[in-house]
Amino acid sequence: MNKNAALNANLQILLDAYHALLGEIDAWFTSCLQAAPPGALACRAGCSACCRGLFDISLLDAFLLRVGLAQLPTDVQEQVRTKCRLRLTELQAQWPQLQNPYILNTLPDESWTEMPETDETPCPLLGDDNLCLVFAFRPMTCRLHGLPNIDLSGEDFSTDICTLHSGDPHALPDTVLRWRFRESFSREITLLRAFTLQLTGNPTSEADTFIPLALLADYDCFEPGD
Repeated sequence: MNKNAALNANLQILLDAYHALLGEIDAWFTSCLQAAPPGALACRAGCSACCRGLFDISLLDAFLLRVGLAQLPTDVQEQVRTKCRLRLTELQAQWPQLQNPYILNTLPDESWTEMPETDETPCPLLGDDNLCLVFAFRPMTCRLHGLPNIDLSGEDFSTDICTLHSGDPHALPDTVLRWRFRESFSREITLLRAFTLQLTGNPTSEADTFIPLALLADYDCFEPGD
């Protein structure tokens, strides 16, 4: 096995482990939806209210999205990339220093962590039917958004809870709503550090990008030790 093949194999092992973790999050989210009274929670197939604007994702999420994109028909892939290029042009007008591989943490400030809430631009991976084109490969934040993220200990990791719910998701039984978030986020960071170590030679838990940028980046520019 040559050096590049070994690197790709090691990265794939880490991606598979991360994908499995995301599957556990999906199982928790589904259990919450099933435990709620009918119509109490707005989350359902076809609701794309949270699939708008720009939000940061990790390099692990970026690579999974690229796996999902590669499985789409060629013409659909190009339609997605066309939308991504438009977003890239807008972002480079704001941050001229934003260059491939489009890692946000290299920007001189952290204004990217507070993107405008009024941005209603659909995610480039949102289909005309309001369904995610790469649903099985979507980022962690997409899987968590909408419901409270309360750890088994009671620690609340929630950021935004969907305002479209007709019921209160906090009314779900603690045995369903509370989950091992702290452990899962710790596993995510461990995997991300191992992933960036393999990819660049430097382990870091701060490697963020936006979805449109992830689908345009050339990650071959990374050299272990960069």
